[in-house]
Amino acid sequence: MENIANITSGLIVEDITIGSGTEIKSGDTVKMHYLGKLSSGEKFDSSYDRNEPFTTKIGVGQVIKGWDEGVPGMKVGGKRKLTIPPALGYGEKGIGPIPGNATLVFEIEAVDVVK
Repeated sequence: MENIANITSGLIVEDITIGSGTEIKSGDTVKMHYLGKLSSGEKFDSSYDRNEPFTTKIGVGQVIKGWDEGVPGMKVGGKRKLTIPPALGYGEKGIGPIPGNATLVFEIEAVDVVK
């Protein structure tokens, strides 16, 4: 792991690989591959299993706050680990296979910025 940033919100950002492509900014539409796990290591979702990256707009509330805070600054081709506290994830209630008050760990890969 290269760069580790602990954001005041409790989000932990760890750059695994620094990409060499376009830098992602808030408001960009991006294609991302991801592996989502609970802090126990149990996988709850993965775009890799579907063989198709996830496309979303970052920084505008389309995804959980941990992604909106943790994705900007990545570069295409980069890989990053986000450790997301419940307040920036799915909160007290959880959703689907994610229990309430769960800390989430996402390994994300920036595939492309859609222009």
